[in-house]
Amino acid sequence: MIPEAKQPAVARALKEAFGVQEFEDIRRLTAGLTSALVFRIVVRRRPYLLRVITRTDDMSDPTRQFACMKSGAESRIAPRVLYASIKDRVSITDFVEARPLSAEQVLVRLPGTLRTLHSLPPFPKAKAGNYFDMVDRFISRLAKSLPESLTRELSELYSRVAHVYPRYDESDWVSCHNDLKPENILFDGDRVWLVDWEAAFLNDPYVDLAVVANFAVNSDADEQAYLQRYFGEPAGEYRLARFFLMRQVAHIFYAMVFLSLAAAAGKAIDMTIDSIQDAPDFRGMHRRILAGEVSLADADAKLQYGLVHLKQIQQNMQTPRFQDALQIVSNAEPHSGG
Repeated sequence: MIPEAKQPAVARALKEAFGVQEFEDIRRLTAGLTSALVFRIVVRRRPYLLRVITRTDDMSDPTRQFACMKSGAESRIAPRVLYASIKDRVSITDFVEARPLSAEQVLVRLPGTLRTLHSLPPFPKAKAGNYFDMVDRFISRLAKSLPESLTRELSELYSRVAHVYPRYDESDWVSCHNDLKPENILFDGDRVWLVDWEAAFLNDPYVDLAVVANFAVNSDADEQAYLQRYFGEPAGEYRLARFFLMRQVAHIFYAMVFLSLAAAAGKAIDMTIDSIQDAPDFRGMHRRILAGEVSLADADAKLQYGLVHLKQIQQNMQTPRFQDALQIVSNAEPHSGG
């Protein structure tokens, strides 16, 4: 189960962390979309999480990833780290026995967790740039695997937001996780833990706020409560506008990524109006994902999830709020308060 080339590194990890050379049980975990190999192992009758990095690129940099993970663990928003070797690209942390987390619980629990995360000492910057830089590259790269009409539409919508958003204003950048999908937010019945720090780096805090919101914020009232809990005061016009625009960028990003993953898995991408309109309800699908009823590891689920975000972005771009948000952010003075 563990690649032969990585077995000596895992043996060293077990020896240093526990004083043993082998585990009592091992099970591979495949819920996430990471390229790393992730296992639940049992040592001395207790479960732990073994993570083996297999890819070498800017996003899988173990130096940055382990530094961010350890910082989160020290603030008790990430599981305890028992072992982390940059050289071997292997880590062992406590294993969290996750329980279902409802959208209502996310709205109450996550703002405080995000405040703690965003107040950590500054994470390293990513060599790949900020969130918008990555979306730029994804649009360019994924365009080859998606229908031309789709990539053209999403590129045009994205450019309208990117043109006005303060994407290079680093004055309010903070330590961010950047990949807070449900698989990476674990609830043990008492507290929330953030896992998989592969994409963590210094970034715009609205990225984390937007990604979490897309799973839990389902009304204007939810939005007001969520942001007030995070900021400690009413969000105000500018923050609401900036938050709304970042949510649209997240929709575009997730639509392109998951439709591309579906296409790579052999699923036909039907871009007819009927196909998009027949996509699952946005709120309903996210509730099912949070409840563990839908696994995004499934090719059909990837297709449906991409269409869900595509349908949502198309609807949102037609609303007066989209035009208002563009205007508000465009007219804001630099450093107007994040």
